[in-house]
Amino acid sequence: PAQLIFVFVFVCSGIAAEVAGYTDVAKRIIDLAVFGAARNRSYTRLADFTDTIGTRVSGSNNLDMGIKYMYNAMVKDGLDVHLEPVKIPHWVRGKESAQMLLPRTKSLAVLGLGSSVGTPPEGIKAEVLVVQSFEELKQRASEATGKIVVFNQPFVSYGKTVAYRAFGASEAAKVGAVATLIRSITPFSINSPHTGWQNYQDGVRRIPTACITVEDAELMWRIAQRGQQIVVQLNMEAKTLPDVGSFNTVAEIRGWQHPNQVVVLSGHLDSWDVGQGAMDDGGGAMISWEALSLIKDLGLRPRRTLRTILWTAEEQGGVGAQQYFSLHKGNMSNFDLVMESDLGTFTPVALQFTGSDAARKVMEEVVKLLAPINVTKLEDNGEGTDISPWMKVGVPGASLHTADSRYFWFHHSEGDTMSVQDPGDMDLCSAAWAVVAYVVADLQDMLPR
Repeated sequence: PAQLIFVFVFVCSGIAAEVAGYTDVAKRIIDLAVFGAARNRSYTRLADFTDTIGTRVSGSNNLDMGIKYMYNAMVKDGLDVHLEPVKIPHWVRGKESAQMLLPRTKSLAVLGLGSSVGTPPEGIKAEVLVVQSFEELKQRASEATGKIVVFNQPFVSYGKTVAYRAFGASEAAKVGAVATLIRSITPFSINSPHTGWQNYQDGVRRIPTACITVEDAELMWRIAQRGQQIVVQLNMEAKTLPDVGSFNTVAEIRGWQHPNQVVVLSGHLDSWDVGQGAMDDGGGAMISWEALSLIKDLGLRPRRTLRTILWTAEEQGGVGAQQYFSLHKGNMSNFDLVMESDLGTFTPVALQFTGSDAARKVMEEVVKLLAPINVTKLEDNGEGTDISPWMKVGVPGASLHTADSRYFWFHHSEGDTMSVQDPGDMDLCSAAWAVVAYVVADLQDMLPR
């Protein structure tokens, strides 16, 4: 045991010394991003992109235009860029409206959920049953037949509460409901509905489903508590068209020593069809490009290849990323680290990491290099829909933890615009992303599995 401990300490001190050797280069990257010629660049790029293209929902012309825009921009930036074809879903919202008719007339702000079916042309006019949980729906199943079920579930956390958006329609259909209106999955609202993907269960009747605002869900709950009848008219033209061709957009700086070994930086290029998709996930896409720009601008070239991937159709369940994984998993042993930013590019506070204990020791040393911008914390659980297939098979994964308390205020709503973004925060995120990716890609050895 004593010998083992000695070897472990020796290896760790060797790694610590090797990583500490990157202190100067890390400072150069940070200085360029935060104070130098690249200051505000990722923000400016994001504004140019989202102002020009707008929303980029899976299957849309806008998404095609967004992919072409980024391909051309990264080629112009001097990076090695290519497109990898994938097939993605094509759901179209169409016109939609909801109106409360009883006990008084009121227009309800509504956003249909991705993959929802539409209503008949004349719409659905029905009495409403308001419930606060799946449990309450089961208890009151006999009351649900022929009704529009309104879910007024309280927001606990996105991870827990999103189940109502994902499965509400099928759960309500099982007890005979004709449609569902779901309280938006957000802790804060100014009468803003939030959209998102929903999943129909096999063998269950597909009924129209949409999100309404927190305010309207609570209003109908209060009315129902008084025993008053509520009637709603719902009209939705939503439909699903055949899958279409799209691309994952890939840009690289080739490694000088081990070009086949790869560190991946990523964000997704698609968005919902509301707002601008600036926060979700324009910011993550831009810092993943910006990281390569910073490294290239400094004339740096790591041992391994740095590969930025801008995923397509993440919002539909990581469709582009799943196809990328299927195509490249045979080469799994060459993937050193996969990184994803998809929870906003606000002030960075930590790096989240999934990997072996030995890899964690290396990453703990790497984040120390971010001391000039106070991001030296390494937390558990790298996360991201697009990198999860890799992490499940043991490839180390990392994600950016930012001061994201307001993220779900704007998420999947008309509020996801450039006004949410801050240039200084994006510089810090870009610096953190670039330092971590470059250093891991340039170390003597790959991260231990």
